[in-house]
Amino acid sequence: MIAPIFSVCSSNPDVIAVLGSDPVRLYPFGMQDDEIVYPYAVWQNISGGAEMYLDTTPDYDSYTTQIDVYADTPVQALGVAMALRNAIETSAYISRWGAQGRDNVTKKYRYSFDVDWIVKR
Repeated sequence: MIAPIFSVCSSNPDVIAVLGSDPVRLYPFGMQDDEIVYPYAVWQNISGGAEMYLDTTPDYDSYTTQIDVYADTPVQALGVAMALRNAIETSAYISRWGAQGRDNVTKKYRYSFDVDWIVKR
């Protein structure tokens, strides 16, 4: 019921280089609850479902996850997004390049994109 985004990304050396290893600053449920260290990324399922069959239970699940990168600079945000993209595209498909912007309160930069997964149960 959860896309394998953390296992895919946390084992990738390029992702570790930009998001660290202890912890890997890639947080589920679209929330970062630890002490904030930039850059970091959050992810959440935004849609999905099970493959439906009439004669048996589903053997695959599909997910669309939204990933949001937060960073001190636009260059840093794009670098993290590229590292995540490169790691993820070995297992899933990028389905949307989303918004980029700067938060009015924190003055940090955000880059958003969506990933479609098909995962064997």
